[in-house]
Amino acid sequence: MSATGIIIGEDGRSRCHWHANLPDYLRYHDEEWGRPVTDDIRLFEKICLEGFQSGLSWLTILRKRENFRAAFAGFDFDKVALFGEADVARCLADAGIIRHRGKIVSTINNAKRAIELRDEFSSLAHYFWRYEPGHNERPAVVDRDHIVANPTTPTSVVISKDLKKRGWTFVGPTTVYAFMQAMGLVNDHLEGCFCRPEVEAMRTALVRP
Repeated sequence: MSATGIIIGEDGRSRCHWHANLPDYLRYHDEEWGRPVTDDIRLFEKICLEGFQSGLSWLTILRKRENFRAAFAGFDFDKVALFGEADVARCLADAGIIRHRGKIVSTINNAKRAIELRDEFSSLAHYFWRYEPGHNERPAVVDRDHIVANPTTPTSVVISKDLKKRGWTFVGPTTVYAFMQAMGLVNDHLEGCFCRPEVEAMRTALVRP
């Protein structure tokens, strides 16, 4: 890896270093991370999984993602909001997910809050995308030093505070910024990564909710 944080894959393509050439992580980097998302279910799934990731690696969560989807009704928040103690017990017994009672209960709580957010803003997408940072809020160059120095941003702090005020849990500013990066509210693929211009083109063409 160079000082810029770019590594060259076996296919000769330049990429952000963090996937470490692990096949599933590399596929996530190439096909998902940073590509703009406006689907409410995917947005809810991601912010919940980022909460589960707290204290762990994202790779651990990624490799359990299908199990999480099975456990939490595909992250359909209308369904998850109806979960009760029997569902909590079921999830705590599920070795395929992270068996952390607080995070499981948080997901159910956040599903209820997501319904409230949708009712107020017409969609989760509309709520989150209205916080998309402007060009003046973004660095001139996105490199490894910038990413390392900025695990949170003023925008992620604002979103985190607003969500907490609305009753959401496990939505600290670092978690929220990771969510913003993954869902394409910002393009944090490094300069030199082949995905960066692809993601930027998708963001340019995106019809904002």
